[in-house]
Amino acid sequence: MRIKYNSPTVLTFSLLCVLILYLSRTIFPGLIENLFMVPGKESFNPAYLIHWITIITHAMGHGDWGHLISNMIFILVIGPMLEENYGSKPLFIMIIITALVTGVLNILFFPNALLGASGVVFMMILLSSFTNFSRGEIPLTFIFVLIIFMGEQILRLLNSENTNISHFAHIIGGLCGSFFGFFKNHGHRNQGRN
Repeated sequence: MRIKYNSPTVLTFSLLCVLILYLSRTIFPGLIENLFMVPGKESFNPAYLIHWITIITHAMGHGDWGHLISNMIFILVIGPMLEENYGSKPLFIMIIITALVTGVLNILFFPNALLGASGVVFMMILLSSFTNFSRGEIPLTFIFVLIIFMGEQILRLLNSENTNISHFAHIIGGLCGSFFGFFKNHGHRNQGRN
């Protein structure tokens, strides 16, 4: 038996997240704060190229090992199935778009900096519930996931819990996953009719 690099997008993303946190805690203190954290609306400076870069790279930065592990558990469990279903390149593009959307919206609406792959996690959770959508039915799993995961985040956002968790990024990530799942599967269904 041999070990197979079975899910290149998911594994590469996960390994980069681990490497970035390790380097920031050992050789390069401040690495995450400088390169992997998108500023909030008061701190974003359009004249700084690095601020534009962090709009995407923030998804690979994590505050500590617990933050990283909680995100990687979901990504490593759900991600390979999604990569097999949708393909490596489309999943990579979905991750980039989700990071971009959460980063831009954070700059526009929130004063706090944003880091972590939680938006990507919620994108994957909602996207995974669309695996049976190609049959032209809305899966009940999608409805339950939407109510449970998104409902909880909306309630927490409305209750304004004072935490370092960006519930808004979770909601936006979930909406991205719903959008990708609906349109990707809807497109496959329409292509089959031609």
